[in-house]
Amino acid sequence: MHGIKRTKVDPAAVAARREKEKEKLRAYLALEKQILDLKEANQWTQEALRLTEQFLSSNPEHYTIWNYRRDIFTNLIFKDRTPEESHKLLFSDLAFTTTALKRHPKVYTIWNHRRWCLESMPEGPGNADDGGAEGREGWKMSAWSQEMIIVEKMLSMDERNFHAWDYRRYILSHCPASLKRTDSDELAYTTRHIEKNHSNFSAWHQRSLVYTKLWSEKPESRTKALLDKEFELVKQALWMAPDDQSGWMYHRWLIGNGEDPEVLEREIGVIEELLEEEPESRWCLNSLVHYKRLLLQHRSGEQHQLTEDCRQSLN
Repeated sequence: MHGIKRTKVDPAAVAARREKEKEKLRAYLALEKQILDLKEANQWTQEALRLTEQFLSSNPEHYTIWNYRRDIFTNLIFKDRTPEESHKLLFSDLAFTTTALKRHPKVYTIWNHRRWCLESMPEGPGNADDGGAEGREGWKMSAWSQEMIIVEKMLSMDERNFHAWDYRRYILSHCPASLKRTDSDELAYTTRHIEKNHSNFSAWHQRSLVYTKLWSEKPESRTKALLDKEFELVKQALWMAPDDQSGWMYHRWLIGNGEDPEVLEREIGVIEELLEEEPESRWCLNSLVHYKRLLLQHRSGEQHQLTEDCRQSLN
């Protein structure tokens, strides 16, 4: 680039760097082959476990070696160790994957291994009547409660990491009953994330899942006042980020099949008002056409006018 002094490239340094990279690649391939040969020979040893950790620290996306690591746990650790030792080693693997997630927060295989660790956690040393950390469920409770803290901390750093959101849903659906969140807690949680970033698709999606479950279990909770409040919330998102799909997708979910013509007409009016301010907004135009088509099922006598409005919107 102009104005930037060029640095003379030392051919010897370049050659040395390339040789170093080749050596790293040779070492990587040799370690991979060594581990896969052990896997093929059904070697369930402590040394094999160590080698898998060494390899996965550099490449956590190798799902075959993650599978081999779990096989070693199943065929060695769980058979030959006490439940307490298995518990400690599983917690160690959770710590190992926590370190990996700091560098690779969107690698599915890491999240998947954490699920397996949680599901494989043995029962505690106490009996069924004991409570707290010393009870039968103590080790599991400790693991599950820790997971929620970790995943929510990760979401505070990257609120749109859909892998973390999906894992959080997994925790909520599988954790012990005492650790589950209420619907109101979940809605408050999504509200905080949405108000922080209106383009947080995962937060909007989680909100729709909470309401779907709530309205399925308690149909009477789906009130007009509540729906109006949700439309107002998403309206703020549409005006703040009219070209982002997140709010629009939630808006369409609220509209559904357009059973209520009054709501359809009201929301069409809201979008037409927004379109005046954002005439190039593709989502505004698409939504207007979609909702006017839904309105046809209630206003068949206005078919010609609504159809013409849709054509005008698309021109």
